[in-house]
Amino acid sequence: MTLAFEDFPPGPFGTFGPRHVTREDIIAFAAEYDPPPMHLDEEAASKSMLRGLSGSGWHLGSLMMRMMFDGFIGRAASVGSPGIDELRWLSPLRPGDDLTLDVEVKEARGSRSRPDLGIVTFGLRIRNAAGQVLLEATSPIMMKRRDAVAAG
Repeated sequence: MTLAFEDFPPGPFGTFGPRHVTREDIIAFAAEYDPPPMHLDEEAASKSMLRGLSGSGWHLGSLMMRMMFDGFIGRAASVGSPGIDELRWLSPLRPGDDLTLDVEVKEARGSRSRPDLGIVTFGLRIRNAAGQVLLEATSPIMMKRRDAVAAG
């Protein structure tokens, strides 16, 4: 079943994951996209303010997107997002972390210019297995209304 705008009332929506992150995952992402030493080399990372190898915040953001897609966006009538309103990295992503994504619908409102769409603003939080919050974000996503989904 395709999730439409009407399937996202304000309130808790769901928890998704876990997703395991390895040392190799962290280093591969960093080597390609964000190569400071704290993301690539244990010795250099141990001397950084993070005190050990840590994943890039952009890696964590990419994992959030993947977890959103696998959890619900992949079966939703999403037509895209105008961006992220807020993104905060609160604690480092570490090798061996098992990540969980908590999703809340902060707001759902109809589009003024497109009556076939609504805008759902999601509150997103990634935690590790110890419950430590690594990332918080707020992101609006445009969704088709149920009638528009049924019309094709």
